[in-house]
Amino acid sequence: MSDCIFCKIINGDIPSATIYENEEFKVILDRFPANEGHVLILPKKHSANIFEIDPDQAGRLFVLATKIAKQMKSILGFEHLNVMQNNGTVAGQTVFHFHLHLIPRYENDGITIAYKPMDLTDAQIEDMRKKLETTI
Repeated sequence: MSDCIFCKIINGDIPSATIYENEEFKVILDRFPANEGHVLILPKKHSANIFEIDPDQAGRLFVLATKIAKQMKSILGFEHLNVMQNNGTVAGQTVFHFHLHLIPRYENDGITIAYKPMDLTDAQIEDMRKKLETTI
């Protein structure tokens, strides 16, 4: 996509701090990180979000994410990590090219990723379970 900033990064039109690359993915340091060592895993094939990405590619992306996360942990020495992936503006997506965030976390780092938990009844949970039950 000609107007996608991540496609431009993948194509080399915009420079990036690349830490890993293969034929399918590019892993870069986030230019505006939530914390030091925050990386993004970018599939080279453009998909806007989780609803469009090929499921097999998503699986390979997560295999890569576990390898990158373990390497990051051994080098940076953190004990905690947020793995984030947003879909749509309401969910916080700002670049509409599927990507996965790996954000190192440290005690008292000041980062807040929060939501207000709902207090559902057993009947409400069962109703939702029935709606979402699937035989994929």
